[in-house]
Amino acid sequence: MSENKKVKLGLIGLGTVGTGVVKVLADFPDIEIKKIAVKNINKKRNIENLDMSILTTDPFEIVNDPEIDVVVEVIGGISPAYELLTTAVKNRKHIVTANKELLAKKGEPLFKLAKEYNVAILYEAAIAGGIPIIMPIKTTLAGNKINKIEAILNGTTNYILTKMEKNGVSYEEVLKEAQELGYAETDPTGDVEGYDSAYKIATLATIGLNRRVDINKIYREGITKISANDMKFAKELGYKIKLIALARLLENDKVDVRVHPMLVSVKDCLSEINGVTNSVVLEGFPVGRVMMAGPGAGEFPTASSVVGDILVIVKSIGSEKLLPMMECHHSVAANQIDIKDTANKYYISITAANTTGVIGAVGEICGRHNISLASVLQKGIGKENTAEIVIITEICKESDVNSAIEELKNNPHIVRINNLIRVME
Repeated sequence: MSENKKVKLGLIGLGTVGTGVVKVLADFPDIEIKKIAVKNINKKRNIENLDMSILTTDPFEIVNDPEIDVVVEVIGGISPAYELLTTAVKNRKHIVTANKELLAKKGEPLFKLAKEYNVAILYEAAIAGGIPIIMPIKTTLAGNKINKIEAILNGTTNYILTKMEKNGVSYEEVLKEAQELGYAETDPTGDVEGYDSAYKIATLATIGLNRRVDINKIYREGITKISANDMKFAKELGYKIKLIALARLLENDKVDVRVHPMLVSVKDCLSEINGVTNSVVLEGFPVGRVMMAGPGAGEFPTASSVVGDILVIVKSIGSEKLLPMMECHHSVAANQIDIKDTANKYYISITAANTTGVIGAVGEICGRHNISLASVLQKGIGKENTAEIVIITEICKESDVNSAIEELKNNPHIVRINNLIRVME
């Protein structure tokens, strides 16, 4: 690229992230935002001196504009984002996106197309907001074989769980507060049911484990069943509860990728990640264990990652070939295992009749299903003469635990199984 030529950029979306990108790019005179696609041109924007003439309601104006070099997509979702970006790639425009759902569901065809047309698709902002993680894996950590990823990738759920733990209140109460503060959407399903984290770990695991992970094979479980009692019992046992996105390499080249709540030991660094903060822990050889933490969302943290990707592309424009770190090399499909074939430690919360021999009966049932108990708590007598029994198991098979749960449900002394939560090793 000649030194006098400005790189022309088209921005699709002017919400929180798009607004941050415009503000940050004001400090880069060699980059010109030629067009911005919005839903409503007349909406008041929190941007000083915004040139209204560059706004359009037709995003295809951007992807088909021959003068635009880089397309930045921050609208989210599959449609029309996928059609827009495939059109942009065919028009040989480089892409920067923050769209985790698109990457998880349509990443494979999109990256294949980008390779065919020799353009870059960069997506640092799609995984953990302002935390730099994708480029470090591709560069500084490239000499490592990463075998495990443990991450907190959703600020809304982490905020809710942190508040529940600190204040001893219910999920419903904290969710209402999070919605009032703007930390949770009016419809929070994408966050609280684990979809957001699943989209992110699909791409992060693909890059980190060097195998293409199928989003449809990721086990996903949200936080809606976590109670104030679960938080209290976990704390007594030396744990906190977090929504964890997990990916690891197993024997025989199998891959275990899932998202669900986990009891995390208070001695583990992830237990100290509170509020809306995100964190990613990578484990591999030769580096060992590396942790990165920071803001996982927001106007400027996410814009930081988007603009970083833009600048990488700007420096490469004019080169005949992309830098290797800008290409996608993950063509081998991951051999993902089902959650029922995993082995874990488990937290099991039971309400039982307050009668002699109940704990012994629970122990016998677990023993019949090859489950050893690491610890047992019996709490005070509740209504209708019941007691709360909390168990932490040793590592055992998920299938054995499910069988034991079914037998426990049929025991006349067991009133109900309150919750089953996996424990981070």
